[in-house]
Amino acid sequence: MSIIKPFKGFRPPVDIVEKLASRPYDVLNSAEARVEAAGNPYSLLHVTKAEIDLPEGTDEHSPEVYLQVVKNYNLFKDLGWLVKDEEEKLYVYAQSMNPKDVNAKWQYGIVACAYSEDYVNKIIKKHELTRKDKEEDRMKHVRITNANVEPVFFAYPAVARIDEIVASVTANKPIYDFIAKEDGFGHRFWVIDNKAMIAELVELFATKVPAMYIADGHHRSAAAALVGQEKKEQNPHHTGKEEYNYFMTVIFPDNQLNIIDYNRVVKDLNGLSKEQFLAAVAETYTVEDMGTDIYKPTQLHEFSMYLDGHWYKMNAKPGTFDNNDPIGVLDVTILSNLVLDKVLGIKDLRTDKRIDFVGGIRGLGELKRRVDSGEMKVAFALYPVSMKQIIDIADTGNIMPPKTTWFEPKLRSGLVIHELC
Repeated sequence: MSIIKPFKGFRPPVDIVEKLASRPYDVLNSAEARVEAAGNPYSLLHVTKAEIDLPEGTDEHSPEVYLQVVKNYNLFKDLGWLVKDEEEKLYVYAQSMNPKDVNAKWQYGIVACAYSEDYVNKIIKKHELTRKDKEEDRMKHVRITNANVEPVFFAYPAVARIDEIVASVTANKPIYDFIAKEDGFGHRFWVIDNKAMIAELVELFATKVPAMYIADGHHRSAAAALVGQEKKEQNPHHTGKEEYNYFMTVIFPDNQLNIIDYNRVVKDLNGLSKEQFLAAVAETYTVEDMGTDIYKPTQLHEFSMYLDGHWYKMNAKPGTFDNNDPIGVLDVTILSNLVLDKVLGIKDLRTDKRIDFVGGIRGLGELKRRVDSGEMKVAFALYPVSMKQIIDIADTGNIMPPKTTWFEPKLRSGLVIHELC
């Protein structure tokens, strides 16, 4: 079962929270972060992307950047921009992509610390591979700040009683409530300081939640767990109760999460003419010309393709995939096997420079733009993966193909920070 615990969070004062809270480190490159934080000394990007305070062109992984990280982080605390709660608490964080709509959908997550040993023992389950270089980058960030500056995005199988408790908390006015100017997404935040309520939530996770699933933040999870293991090995008086045994998460019920499509664009047709390419695709798909208006897939195993100014509906033919294979049944696998590999000769999605990936948050118009510009030759739009598919894959110990899931909204960084001592 899953272990969570409350913690003494470092949080910004209400009057600067909107300026301080930032988008996650991995959705912005250095140039974009410089622009986004320009003129805003409060932005947490000065901590998560500290190269923006060094000369342009500075390698974001250089020692100077990590030194700037800790300098800026300590400055934020010294200036009172991050203030530590006096007692251990849990928190509720809500997000919406359409906060001005009276019927807007909100998702409500519990902000808590997860147990590093649960990651090691696979009670916290992953569905993606991690890269050692990215793990090490985040480990350096955790080590030098001695903190989980940004949370990890978890999911758990929904539990009715947990929903009831969260609803009782969110019936009250939130501590933070703002709409981010960069994307228009809404963010609300409540503090749970009722000790009986905290104890019940901890008990519910321990008895009713058999596993938690990493939705977004595989590298941050690995880094946090590995730093916890390092500190354990370095402490001859280790008891297992130290704060470094835990890392900060926001844990959402699986039935509230919004997964959007993650699409593909390819530079060429592997030497084929348009007619030859369409004929090759038609061997394993039914292909229908849908005209010049954007066409979006409406169900699993249906794809749309944009080629030479036209959109096509593609449906994988029966027998071309295995419904009993949790990886083989994924649309990303079907497309990779039947088209990207077999027809276009793209063998490795991680390394082939002929393919690129476009998050569905950009819309299918972005696929059209990149093909029409001549940068790319063909684009493919996929139906989003379901939370059930993610859980099935994680439960069976399998790993999803690259660039399969895109969760939106992303967690805002800076609403609360967890220190390891």
